[in-house]
Amino acid sequence: MSNNLLLTGFDPFGADSINPSWEAVRSLHGRTIGKYHVHAVQLPTSFARAGAALREAMGAYAPDTVLCIGQAGGRPDITLERVAINLMDARIADNDGAQPTDDEVIPGGPAAYWSLLPVKALRQALQAAGIPCSISYTAGTFVCNAIFYTLMHELHMDSNRTGKRGGFVHIPYLPEQAAVHSNAASMSLSSITHGLETIILHVDDVEQTGCSAGTLHGA
Repeated sequence: MSNNLLLTGFDPFGADSINPSWEAVRSLHGRTIGKYHVHAVQLPTSFARAGAALREAMGAYAPDTVLCIGQAGGRPDITLERVAINLMDARIADNDGAQPTDDEVIPGGPAAYWSLLPVKALRQALQAAGIPCSISYTAGTFVCNAIFYTLMHELHMDSNRTGKRGGFVHIPYLPEQAAVHSNAASMSLSSITHGLETIILHVDDVEQTGCSAGTLHGA
C-alpha cells in the first residue's frame, strides 16, 4: 500500500509568466514513486493565502511526507533548505501586492525550525544521480521561506507527527526564463523532475546528525 506524499509548487510571480516549481511538480501528480503516491498542489505566491492553501491540502491528503518546492532564480543547482526562519521581509511585493517588513510568519513562534528531511543523504543521492545539488542555510525571507516555516510549524504541532517528513527544496530557473534574465543559471525541466523523483525515492534515508529535528530558539 502506498503512502501519501504532498508535493507543492508555486504560481508565477514577479515578471515571470511560468514558475518551474509548478511545472515540475504537476508532472509528477498522480504517480507512484517508490512507496509514495504523489499529490501535487499549486500554492499562491501570497503571504496571506499560501499557508491556508497548504493546510487545506494537508487536511485533504493526510500526507506522510510533504515536499514544498520553490523557484530560486540565480541559483545554479537544486538546493535543499536546512532551516526555516520566523521572518517575512519582502524585497518585492507578492502576488497580492503585499510586501511585509520585519514581520513574523507565526506570531510568537520559535525563531526557526530545522528541516525534517535527511538533507545530506539527499544531496549524496542527487549527486550520485548526476543532478547538481547543494545544501542551503537560508530560504530567504519571501513566500518560500514563509511556507517552509508554516510547514515545519504544522508538523511540529502535530501530535501524530512521529515518522513524518517535510521540508523545502529550491530549484533554478528553466532555460526559457534564463534567456530573459541576463547571465542567470538554469536547469532543464527534465533534470529538475529527475531530481524531485530522486528526492522522493530517498526521502526516508536515515541520516546521522548532531542537530535535533526540532526548533531553534532565538537568543
